[in-house]
Formats: sequence, C-alpha cells, structure tokens
Amino acid sequence: MTGQVAEAIHARLGALIGRDAVNGLGVAVSGGGDSLALMLCAADWARAHAIGFRAVTVDHGLRAVAAEEARAVARIAADRGIAHDILTWQGWDGQGNLQDQARAARYDLIAGWARASASSHVVLGHTADDQAETLLMRLARGAGVDGLSAIPPRRMVQGVAFLRPMLQIARDDLRRWLQDQGQGWIDDPSNDDPRFDRIKARRALDVLAPMGLDRASLVTVAENMATARKALNWFTYLAARDMTRVEMGDVTMDRAAFRALPDEIQRRLLAQALCWISGQAYPPRRRPLMRMVAAALDGAGMTLHGCRLLPGKGPIRLTREYNVVAELVGSVGDTWDGRWRFVGPAGHDDLRVAALGPDGLAQCPDWRDAGLPHASMLGCPALWDGARVAAAPLARMANGWRQVLARDEDDFFAALMTR
Repeated sequence: MTGQVAEAIHARLGALIGRDAVNGLGVAVSGGGDSLALMLCAADWARAHAIGFRAVTVDHGLRAVAAEEARAVARIAADRGIAHDILTWQGWDGQGNLQDQARAARYDLIAGWARASASSHVVLGHTADDQAETLLMRLARGAGVDGLSAIPPRRMVQGVAFLRPMLQIARDDLRRWLQDQGQGWIDDPSNDDPRFDRIKARRALDVLAPMGLDRASLVTVAENMATARKALNWFTYLAARDMTRVEMGDVTMDRAAFRALPDEIQRRLLAQALCWISGQAYPPRRRPLMRMVAAALDGAGMTLHGCRLLPGKGPIRLTREYNVVAELVGSVGDTWDGRWRFVGPAGHDDLRVAALGPDGLAQCPDWRDAGLPHASMLGCPALWDGARVAAAPLARMANGWRQVLARDEDDFFAALMTR
C-alpha cells in the first residue's frame, strides 16, 4: 500500500469533493505522521487542480512543547511552499473531559479559520486505525447503531465541509510513505498515555488481533453499522413526514402515530427534534433520551438538551426551554439563538433581540391568537426598545416586522437523512 498512498488519498479526496465548488482547501495538521502525510498529499492535489491551499495547526496550550511543535509544523510547511497558520486554544478550566472539550474547540477554531481564509473545505487526517479505536471505545460504552457506525467521511460544521479521505488507510502505511519521502514527523507523547481511552483501545487492539478482532474487521463492522444507520434514518424520515410538523419553531408529533413506531424510531425522531430546536450537533445520551420518549408517551413534561417537552394528552410538543434563552441578547441583524432572524424596516439598529419572557408577553394582549402555548411563547424572541416590546410577530404584535426561522421545516426533514 505504501507506494499507493498518495494516489489513494487523491482519489478519495476527489470523490468526497465531487461536484462541489471549492473556493479553497485547508488541512488541519498536528505534526503527527497521519496529518503530515495528508498535508503533503492534499497540497499536491490542490496544486494539480489550481485550488488555493492552506494548513492550520491548533495549539491547545496543554503541553509546554506544544507551541514549539506548532512552529516546527510551520517550518515544514514553509519548506514545502505551503501557507500555514497557528491557532491557540486556552479554554480548558481543568473540569470535564479534556479530550472531548479540546476536540470541540478544535472544530470551532478551524471552522472559523476556514471561513476567514476562504477555505470552503478542510481535510482531516483520521485513518483506518482511528475507525477501529473509535468503535472499540464506543462498544465499551454500550453504544447503539449510531455510535458503532463508521466515522463519517464528510461533515458540515458552521458552513465548512470537513473531509476525511484516509479512513481506509492504515497509520503504519502513512508513516512508511513519509519515510520514503524523507519527511520526519512529531510524536506526541500523549499518544502513549494510558490515561486516555483512545490509547487503551489502541493497546487492546494488539491483544484482540489474534482473535480476528483487528483493525480491518472492526472497520468492516463500522461500515456495516453505517449502512444500518442509513436504513433506520430513511424509515425515520418517512415516519416524520407523516406525523411531524414544525409550528412557529416548535416541533409537534401526532401522539398515536408516535406510539405505534418501533422504539428505535421513536428515539431517533425525538433526538432529531431536540437537535433541530437546540441547534446542538449531537443528541443527548441514550438513557435520558429514552426517559423523554417514555414521558412523551405518558403525556408528561420534561426538559432535556435545552428543550422542553410540554405535558398533555394532545399532540406531543417540543419547544425551546425558556431558561436557556432568558438572558440571550442579540442585535437586529443577528440570528438569535441560532434560529430566528428579524426582517423589517431599516433604521432600527438600536433595537435588541431577546426572549419575550413573562414581561414581554404581558405587553402582547393578542398572543393567544397565535396558537402557541404559554411555555412556547416565553422563549420566542421579540424586538425590544429598552423595557418596551417594539415588535413580536409570533405574539401578534408585528408592527411591520417578520421573523423567520434560519432552519426551517425542510431543514428538519433533510437532517433526518444525514444524521
């Protein structure tokens, strides 16, 4: 495989991009063998296609040598004629899961960098080894079909397409290819730190390989799970089309139809509603989600994932949790809560956008005519002029303004096919 590494990466990169219009291509590179090999191969592909190319390294500030390693990557990139930037993260407060927080921060930083540098696509250096390790880690956590599915080769983050063209390539092959190019790499000592679950999984694979549970077999399992996930998503989409509606930012479901669905489809549909309302990329854990499924079937109320399940025996209704947005303030031109935009007369930049809440609702005498429950209305946005509500279209106080969803009903259904 070593001699075919570059060709395999080029072919897969082209397939993942497909017919996309590529404004610029970026690569996230840590200095390790995987990402360095990807940087060199992707740079060649970009040059061959006359596409602008930049590399970026995120310094998480967690190790004393991290800054020097980032500068070392910059020197390698400069030697190869590749533009390179360094981003710094200083967001960890010592609490929670370090690797999870660092990973989330890395995506946010790189997505912002990509937009600023006019890079519509960014390539990441995940390998077949990462696939196998991830599956083993999730298996230990009792994951279902989604958790055991393959790492997606393509993912949209904040309008940027993140691509993984090396998911079929082994880590050792990439390192041998780099050696053939005369290019060294940086070994991160955390890659041998047994405190991290990924390193435990990596070592466990060495023990399991004689049983046939090697990288290749686990990658095959992940791909099989991905195929099963697609089928489940399709069934969920069909069910949602028949029984789900988006009503002024809320999601409603016919209770009898929801009750008739298999447990797994109930869970998936509810997870999509929670993610669509909250704007979060990932659903809540399985146990609390199944508690909400049970609450929905019983007509009970519950809060989860920044959303509120309203009690009642009519249609199941999910809305934004008021407490989550009670202190959220934005400008007229903002997309408030990642969901709502106001459209109206010019020259009102002095207004602010905030939730109606009890005080705002008291200023909208006709709010009941909108057909939304009180709990839903509390979290609806309004335009405020000081302590006065200037406009609240959903509460029947338009005053020349409209409010529209940045993610509409079509987005809700489309996301069911891509989760």
